[in-house]
Amino acid sequence: MKLANSFGHYALSLVVLTAVVAAGTGYAQENPPGRVARISYLKGNVSFLPAGQDQWSQATLNFVVTTGDRIYTDKDAKAELEGGNYSIRLAEKTDVIITAIDDTVAQFAVGQGTVRFTVYQLHSGDTIEADSPNAAITAAGSGEYRIDVDPDGEHTRVSVNSGRVEVASESVSQTVDAGQAVELSGDEPAEIAQIFIPAPDSFDRWSQERDQRLSDSSSARYVSPSTPGYEDLDSYGRWVNEADYGPVWYPTVAAGWMPYRYGHWAWVDPWGWTWVEDEPWGFCPFHFGRWVFIGAAWGWIPGPIAVTPIYTPALVAFLGGVGFSLGSVDVVAWFPLGPDEPFFPWYHYDVEYLRIVNITNVRNVTKITNIINTTNIERTPYKYRTVAATAVPATSFGRGDPVAHHIVPVNPRMLATARVVPHPPVNPTVHATLPGKPVRQPPVRPVNFAVARRAHAGQSGPGVARSPAPITTNPRPVPRSDQRAAPVVPPRTTPPRFVMRTPPPPPTVPFTQRRQAMIGHPGRPLEPQQLGNLRVGRPAGPLLDREIPPHVGPVAPSRPAAPPARERRPHP
Repeated sequence: MKLANSFGHYALSLVVLTAVVAAGTGYAQENPPGRVARISYLKGNVSFLPAGQDQWSQATLNFVVTTGDRIYTDKDAKAELEGGNYSIRLAEKTDVIITAIDDTVAQFAVGQGTVRFTVYQLHSGDTIEADSPNAAITAAGSGEYRIDVDPDGEHTRVSVNSGRVEVASESVSQTVDAGQAVELSGDEPAEIAQIFIPAPDSFDRWSQERDQRLSDSSSARYVSPSTPGYEDLDSYGRWVNEADYGPVWYPTVAAGWMPYRYGHWAWVDPWGWTWVEDEPWGFCPFHFGRWVFIGAAWGWIPGPIAVTPIYTPALVAFLGGVGFSLGSVDVVAWFPLGPDEPFFPWYHYDVEYLRIVNITNVRNVTKITNIINTTNIERTPYKYRTVAATAVPATSFGRGDPVAHHIVPVNPRMLATARVVPHPPVNPTVHATLPGKPVRQPPVRPVNFAVARRAHAGQSGPGVARSPAPITTNPRPVPRSDQRAAPVVPPRTTPPRFVMRTPPPPPTVPFTQRRQAMIGHPGRPLEPQQLGNLRVGRPAGPLLDREIPPHVGPVAPSRPAAPPARERRPHP
């Protein structure tokens, strides 16, 4: 069925929505990022190191990527990270650290190897920056860019296929336009030379094919282009215009399929418990919009196409409370939120975030705004509470086990009388923080952003260039990194010092410290002031947020001892 790309009956709601989003631009520092990236393509052996962890694991499709994560592609491997308005693609033997992803900044550091990044749209006030040991490369607009960093960190080559970038270090500040390429050598000071832009290789052609896939997507007519993963919907389902909901996407799935059942729960800070769907198309419909059951099938409803939606770890509500168990087995249950049902985060947020995360992910803005202002959440008539709930043992939930292999049947009457709780009272194990099976550390150097050097950005002061350095004007051909001879000296093992234009955020608190601090309130991510205390060596201190819905009893008291193997369930 051909759909009309018209949302006229949502015009008034969109006016309200636009005004609310515009008024909420100052909320970013008080809340988790509204933007993330996802692992959208994998080939070969790709390793992933979550922020705050010391255990590498296999990368997996659709795992969320955020500040502090690290990814490495082995020989003959490739990977792609998609962030909505940009994509980052890694060739073989490439080491990339995600320095920062938030509502205005996407910053990553290339320790070695080859990266292509495409900027589809650069919003006003946004920064997309790639850092190397020799220079910081900042996109000045939409375009296609390539960065090659030698294993020894002595050379960085920047190629601009379209668009424009600003290349900067302590001694260099230059603009590189479309069709140009430069090579930076050494540091303190760095030298910059113009080179001929090399002919496309297989990695370039693959990247162009991936970009073409996005630009050709038919789902772009119904989903905000800032939503990561919408292009996957084209191959795995169909769009139907429903009278009550507008465009609805129906996945091609087996009979009996239900949302939030075929995947697993992972722990990703700062959001905490995060759903990871198994299906290759399973990112966009599980972190944005709402699910609805129409006739005999589940369909997905995106939020308004005209605004940037806010990422959520999962659009579900959890069930629990005193006595929510099967015999001696503690149980965690959840169900998908319907089209007009409120999402109440289980992590730190402020009032403005609560409104924006809801109204950017639903069509009926006026109705959802009225619902989230209610004071009696328990009376919300959740549509799928008893008919689409999924339950697993709490220990299985905490390990991040595949849900479909551990489902336990729960009587609908028990589901109907169970309390909606702020979050599962279960702390994650180390395994729940990893996207895949543990692997040995790949051949990458340690990183210490504390020794990062600032790039020239127009400021003056000790160690900062006051004027741009000249580019050598005789272009020379330089072969691609996969054609260069191996360096005579082995790759250095000392931590690389990346050149950065945008200062990195505070360091991530190690997972072991965070988990220990959560013993007194299992399953609740630490709040900003608690993380700040841990960074300076103080105890985390108490939680300050009022959770919705509120607990009806005390949580377990904080204990100095290490947590036992079996998760302890406190009173909710």
